[in-house]
Amino acid sequence: MILEHAWLHVTPGRETEFENAMVAALSIISSAPGCHGAEVRRCEEMVGYYALIVQWESVTAHMDGFRESPLFEEWRAATHPFYCEKPVVLHYSAPLGL
Repeated sequence: MILEHAWLHVTPGRETEFENAMVAALSIISSAPGCHGAEVRRCEEMVGYYALIVQWESVTAHMDGFRESPLFEEWRAATHPFYCEKPVVLHYSAPLGL
């Protein structure tokens, strides 16, 4: 299992609008083959920053599966208009010690 972490910076003043859109958009990414769950959390210290956390079967399921599918275009249309900078996306392996 791979964990995707995306650091999202939302345009100031659009946080509520983004949150409403993201709640609906989570069903898009969650329906992708190889996705085992997704959530978004608001940063407590920095207004307008959010963490997207997605569990993927593999990096390939995310990058070659979801990102190359029509689902990604739906996801992008629903979420990307709110970002004031490009999201930083990283993938993490299984927890250490397992």
